[in-house]
Amino acid sequence: MSGHSKWNNIKNRKGAVDAQKSKDFAQVTKQIRMAVKEGKSGDPQFNSTLRSALDKARAVNLPKNKVAIAIERGLGKSASGALLQEILYEGFGPGGVGLLIQAVTDNPNRTSADIRFTLSKSGGSLGSPGSVSYLFERTPQGFISKLPLSVEADQAQQLVGLIDALTEIEDVEDVYTTVTLTETD
Repeated sequence: MSGHSKWNNIKNRKGAVDAQKSKDFAQVTKQIRMAVKEGKSGDPQFNSTLRSALDKARAVNLPKNKVAIAIERGLGKSASGALLQEILYEGFGPGGVGLLIQAVTDNPNRTSADIRFTLSKSGGSLGSPGSVSYLFERTPQGFISKLPLSVEADQAQQLVGLIDALTEIEDVEDVYTTVTLTETD
């Protein structure tokens, strides 16, 4: 009876719990980085959004060293002392949908490789500079599509999955698309 051992059951449960914990940690560290970046302070006494993000970090048992690293990254420093760069990647999703991927990284080669791999795994591709940016207009809140597109339901599901996979990459801050996604998609 293959696959029915006690160890196999424990391994599967632990894998599911670890995957959820990793996802929670990534979300909270991103919230901490954004709170520090927007509040321009790494001190929770002077930054209320950072204070609430730190409360969420305590709720998911995020280790203190990961909190410190997230605060340093939000302030524009990295653990190795390298400067963080904000890079805008352009790509295409399923069905030729244009994507702008905003990332903050200390290693652009690693980040571009991660983004390229995620895009290719989901049926997309990384574009050259200028291949998609003309479809977007920059606003104080981010980027909005000049020419919003509509896609079929199955392509919308693929696109949502791709956006979720891209936002799970540690260095990716935000993903903008030429398709206006609604709650029903």
